[in-house]
Amino acid sequence: MGDTGSLALGATLGTVAIMTGQWLLLPIIAIVPVAETISVILQVTYYKRTKDPVTGIGQRLFRMAPIHLHFQKGGWSETQVVQRFWLVGLLSAMIGVALALL
Repeated sequence: MGDTGSLALGATLGTVAIMTGQWLLLPIIAIVPVAETISVILQVTYYKRTKDPVTGIGQRLFRMAPIHLHFQKGGWSETQVVQRFWLVGLLSAMIGVALALL
């Protein structure tokens, strides 16, 4: 899809959520992008806080960030990562829609 399409789709999703008053469900529906972002924030924060003053090298929380690269370094193929992220995204979208209907 690329940056242009995904940014437009995300902006549309956010606008619709705000207009319908369901903006609190966005992190649930968009769990994959939220997890990707949080994994980078956690990796950078943990690395900086565990930095050795002598060597300047810190410890890592994940093998690599964002989280999908952590799974690839763990032995998953790119296809497995994409399939599992699609499944998680689909399930979280279904949960978000179910919560919106309550």
